[in-house]
Amino acid sequence: MSRRFVKQMKLKKGISLHELVEQYRQSGVLGAGRVARATHIVRNIFTTPENVVFLAMAGPMVPGGLRDIIAQLIKANRIHAIVTSGANIVHDVLEAIGGHHVMGDLHANDRELAEQQLGRAGDVYVETEGFTKFEDEIRSILSRIPEEKRKEGLSPSELIATIGEQVTDPESIVHQAYLNKVPIFCPGILDSMLGLHIALFSQLQPMKLNGLKDMEILYDLVHDAKRVSAIILGGGLPKHFTLGANILRGGLDNAIQITTAREEDGSLSGAKLQEGISWGKVKAEAEFETVIGDATILFPLIIGAVLEDLESF
Repeated sequence: MSRRFVKQMKLKKGISLHELVEQYRQSGVLGAGRVARATHIVRNIFTTPENVVFLAMAGPMVPGGLRDIIAQLIKANRIHAIVTSGANIVHDVLEAIGGHHVMGDLHANDRELAEQQLGRAGDVYVETEGFTKFEDEIRSILSRIPEEKRKEGLSPSELIATIGEQVTDPESIVHQAYLNKVPIFCPGILDSMLGLHIALFSQLQPMKLNGLKDMEILYDLVHDAKRVSAIILGGGLPKHFTLGANILRGGLDNAIQITTAREEDGSLSGAKLQEGISWGKVKAEAEFETVIGDATILFPLIIGAVLEDLESF
C-alpha cells in the first residue's frame, strides 16, 4: 500500500482562505481533511454546467449570521432551490422588516429574559416586539392575496414567493429567491411562527395551503435535471425532503452535509451521506462528504475558499 504522509500545517500573515483549506487538504483525514474535501466538492458543484443545486438548512442559520451569504449565493445563481424550516423564513422576514437578532449569553437567566421580552435561541436573543411586527406584516400580505387564489390553495413555495415579492429588503433570502425564481420549499411550514399566523388568518378569512402542489414542482425540478447537487446545513426535515425527492432520479450526484448530530443513535440528522446510497438517495458514484461541526463556522469558511477561485460571487 502506498503511503501519503501528513503534511504539517504552516500559517503565515495574510494567508488566504484558499491557502488555508489547501493546508487542510495536505494535513490528512481528520476534521481539517474533511473540510478540504467538502470545499473541493462545493467548487465542483458551483462550476459544473447544467447542475441544479439545492441548499437544505435546518437550525438557526439566519439568527446564526448566514442570511446575507445565502442571499448573495441566490443572487449569483449558485443556488437553484432551497429547502428549509419555517423558522428560517420567519427570522429572514423579521430582519427584512426591521427586527433584530441580539448577541446574548448561553447561560442567561431565561426568567429575566422573558421579563425583558426577549426570546433566546442559544446565545442569540430575539426581541418579542419584532414578532408583533412580523404578525402584522404576514396578515397584511395574506390579505392582499386574491380571495379566489386563497380558496383554491397555494403551495408553501408559492406563498413564500408571494412574501418574497412583498418584502423588498435586498439582503433578504425570500426576496432574492423571488427575484431569481428560486423556489423555497418548506415542508414543515406549520411548525413555525409563520404557520401559526397562517392558521390564525384562516380562522377569519379563506386560506388554504396545498403541500401536494410543491411535491409536483419539486419532482419536476429533479426529474428534468441532468445533475442535482445538495449543500445540507444541519439535518432534520429539510435534509430528508431534499434526499427523498432525489430517489426519483437515482440519487444526488454531489453533496456535502455539515452537522453537529451523530450517527450512533440512527438519527437522520446524524446519518452520514454514504448511508443515503443504501436508500437510493445518493448515487454510489457520487462525490460526497459529511463534516461534523457548526455550520455557522464551517459554511462561510468553505464558501469563502471556493469563491476566491471563482470570477464572481
